[in-house]
Amino acid sequence: MRLLFLSISILLLAGSGFSQTSSSAKGGNYTQEAKKLKDHPAIQSAFEEIERLNPQTIEELILLNEIPAPPFGESKRGEKYQELLQAAGGVTVWKDSIGNILALRKGTEGKRTIALDGHLDTVFPKETDVSVKRRGDTLFAPGIGDNTRGLMVVLTVLRALEKAKIQTKDNILFVASVGEEGNGDLRGVKYLVDRGDVDLHGWISIDVSGVGLVANRGTGSLRYKVTVSGPGGHSWGDFGLANPHHALGQMIHAFSDAASQFTSSATSKTTFNVGKIGGGTSVNSIPFESWMEVDMRSEEDHNLSSMDSIFKSSIQQALQEYNDNRNTGPALTLQLDQIGFRPSGMTPEGSSLVQRSKAALDAFGQRPRLGIMSGNANWLMYRSIPAVTIGWGGQSDKAHSLDEWWMDDHGTLAIKPALLTLVAESGIKD
Repeated sequence: MRLLFLSISILLLAGSGFSQTSSSAKGGNYTQEAKKLKDHPAIQSAFEEIERLNPQTIEELILLNEIPAPPFGESKRGEKYQELLQAAGGVTVWKDSIGNILALRKGTEGKRTIALDGHLDTVFPKETDVSVKRRGDTLFAPGIGDNTRGLMVVLTVLRALEKAKIQTKDNILFVASVGEEGNGDLRGVKYLVDRGDVDLHGWISIDVSGVGLVANRGTGSLRYKVTVSGPGGHSWGDFGLANPHHALGQMIHAFSDAASQFTSSATSKTTFNVGKIGGGTSVNSIPFESWMEVDMRSEEDHNLSSMDSIFKSSIQQALQEYNDNRNTGPALTLQLDQIGFRPSGMTPEGSSLVQRSKAALDAFGQRPRLGIMSGNANWLMYRSIPAVTIGWGGQSDKAHSLDEWWMDDHGTLAIKPALLTLVAESGIKD
């Protein structure tokens, strides 16, 4: 399994793709660089435009949020976002074959390409009411923060760069990616990095609430769908046949016990969750199929590998014990499908992208903190490309729930450091 090689890869990152290229900050003095760049007349003009645009940014946040973007159903939102990118000007905009919306702003030298990313999809199914309700100064709607707000940060940065006529040395790729959430399994960013037409040299995701966090580590995860099958039958007439639901319950119990013992003594945070269960046709029928979807996460690859082994051995053993004790009929069968793989990873703290992200926040009086999260940046780290995830600003909470909310509490305070980080990393033309 690829997981076994991730720890080795991380140890090699500092000597591979994570070099501090395109850096004008001598001796690692990124704080001085950020303060100087912040005072640049063109950058100041961009900041003024961010403030001027804020009412429009919020209205278009509502507009975008009310276009449903369920997993594997992001196309309508993508079409609207593509229109907004094109209207901003200064970029070549296209939709790739998997559905990502991309906008390339060419640099004066164009030797490198830095990406600024927000993801199109939300966790909510298509029937979810995503209309926005205003209560005072707060917006309530599923997806209003994660990650519709992230998309608006990306768009506003582009608009501000254009208005201020800022030219960067490196190319900038503005990304609205598909498939970040759930069973999307990072399909958009995986395609873009592994099969896309643009070579990337840095990646900034806008995909965390508030402002101040610089996530330079990625939580790894494995996800499986477990399907138990049998002949099925009538609950009375065929009583005694092996029941997939009963077996699945036994399997969950065995896995939960074994996994709990491991996580209680793991060297770093490691989690597991049975998130979905289904199957059966009626209350008086022995189901012919029972299934569950399982998520396992860890900050460290070796713990995730251990959880993977515990999961597979415990469910196999539990099913075998159930089959051995059945009364009559054929044994139940098991199908195990991996439906998700997010590798853990890290962008070293000393890399230019991490240092510039911190310095940009510091320049605005924020106290930057390094952290860990799970998202598109994981795949870049896995592929040895410097990547961070930073905040979308304002105040927000209840992500992934129907009660999600966002409030414009100094929301532009996140957009400005995002622009400053992007320009610092891609180099401003003198």
